[in-house]
Amino acid sequence: MIRLSLAAALALTACAANSPPEPATQPGQTARLNAAQVPSITLQPGARLVDLSYPYDTATVYWPTDTTGFVLDKLHWGQTEGGYFYASAKMCSAEHGGTHLDAPIHFAEGRTTMDRIALERLVAPAVVIDISTAAAKNRDTLLSAADIEAFERAHGRIESKTIVLVRTGWSDRWPDRKRYLGDDKPGDASNLHFPGIGEDAARALVARSVAAVGIDTASIDNGPSKSFMTHRVLLGADIPAFENVASLRELPPRGAMIIALPMKIGGGSGGPLRIVAVLPPH
Repeated sequence: MIRLSLAAALALTACAANSPPEPATQPGQTARLNAAQVPSITLQPGARLVDLSYPYDTATVYWPTDTTGFVLDKLHWGQTEGGYFYASAKMCSAEHGGTHLDAPIHFAEGRTTMDRIALERLVAPAVVIDISTAAAKNRDTLLSAADIEAFERAHGRIESKTIVLVRTGWSDRWPDRKRYLGDDKPGDASNLHFPGIGEDAARALVARSVAAVGIDTASIDNGPSKSFMTHRVLLGADIPAFENVASLRELPPRGAMIIALPMKIGGGSGGPLRIVAVLPPH
């Protein structure tokens, strides 16, 4: 077997829901994953890596109130006077657009910022709860606590320190803003329609002490939400959220290992996320 190196073992410093924000992780800092958390981090013959991230480009979907989208300004892109090719650009992006992470402070004062999220919340086993059938019938559907209980009856209990991913099927609509968000009026977020996670489900996930929660829509709350209660419940419990996750159809209900490493923005409320699933051999 070829070991998938994570540069070092990742330290186990679990955050309780009522614990203070984590200290900022420092370059070279390590953490350790125990056998109960991760049976093994290996690439066996036949294992697959699945990219769950959208690229950042002019098609990237942002929240309607963002006015700029993604901008890549080419500072130099071509031959130099020295006779060799050189490319360099600067980029501009809002924190919350494309495949990105919501840090707890996004909706919870005093909670964890991007640079302080514990590594074991970002590298962990995953379960995928599929509500795409319900979402196809009702674009504003919500994952419920009953859905979680039904998943557990079929696939076993969701253990603590698990990353829970919710598949709604909405990635099929990316990057068509109107189909993906329900409305494409610039600057107006009052008429959005897409699935999300219900408050009762959020509280059930907090009770299970999950590591993080992700979804293949623009928000963990559904489009019509005005209170953003799911954000408030999960982020208030210091549980980060992944939004606009791609390709969840490629993942089984259990068995994937997630590596979700966001841009490490000091003091940030969110930012771009490169998220990859490691799947065992069939």
